[in-house]
Amino acid sequence: MRIRIEKFGKVLVSRPAGREALLVMLSAFRPAGDTEPLELDFSDCLSIAPSWLDEVLTGLKKEYGERVVVLPSANRSLVESLRMIGT
Repeated sequence: MRIRIEKFGKVLVSRPAGREALLVMLSAFRPAGDTEPLELDFSDCLSIAPSWLDEVLTGLKKEYGERVVVLPSANRSLVESLRMIGT
């Protein structure tokens, strides 16, 4: 299953906003089986804050473990935020 993150905005900032996005993702998106990956597509997002990303990834990984995959992106904001949170 692929989630287009731009549905949550083009500029993704703050831990509370990340928590809200996480709750929507957990209630609205369910992978079909126990092995289907949950792909996060950040294309078309302009900026992603480390706090927003940490909140979303931590929550999704608690629920789905290693099935959570961030799709490759040339977005510097995403790359740096991933580096900052140690993912």
